Amino acid sequence: MNIMKDSLVLSALYLPPISYFKVVASNAGAILIDKYENYVKQSYRTRAVIGTASGTLKLIIPIRHIGNQRRVMKDVQIENDFQWQRLHWLSLQTAYRSSPYFEFYEDEFYHLFHGEEKFLVDFHLKQMELIMKCLKLPNTITLSSSYVELEKGETDYRQLIHPKQKLDPNDYPPYYQTFEDRNGFIPNLSVLDLLFHLGPESVRYLKGV
Repeated sequence: MNIMKDSLVLSALYLPPISYFKVVASNAGAILIDKYENYVKQSYRTRAVIGTASGTLKLIIPIRHIGNQRRVMKDVQIENDFQWQRLHWLSLQTAYRSSPYFEFYEDEFYHLFHGEEKFLVDFHLKQMELIMKCLKLPNTITLSSSYVELEKGETDYRQLIHPKQKLDPNDYPPYYQTFEDRNGFIPNLSVLDLLFHLGPESVRYLKGV
């Protein structure tokens, strides 16, 4: 497909890590979510990482499995027979109830975890729009109409932003975290960790100012 001029091609991720939004905050163009890319297991597409009193905790969205066949993101369905929304919301409350800005954003995210979407991409678009609103980032979001082919030499953030990516400590200066006295500072958690601790100042952190 033809990529919109200056658009930033990204994957649809679950409560994306700070590294994802550092890329967004540094790019003023539109965001193009590739919903025709292949679904990748054990990636941020279905899991987010938050900080708790015991260290990190993975929140994983269960999906409907259809054998071993490969699927594109737009076809991945959420397994809503499990009460994953309730469990994830309880985990977020437990982890961040004492953080400075949790109550400020609580009502917004309560509704996110008390609804139901059939397709993973639809849920991701809904939460992405909410997070962008809370961060006050101006980028518009569009879903692709086919797989996005990048030009040679362009950075493919769909592959780069992954739980196993190597982090440069200089890109993640410490900020106050509720359980830092127990766990030390943990970089690149879900952007909700940043938002609940820094609130309106989160975007300054993302832009490195």
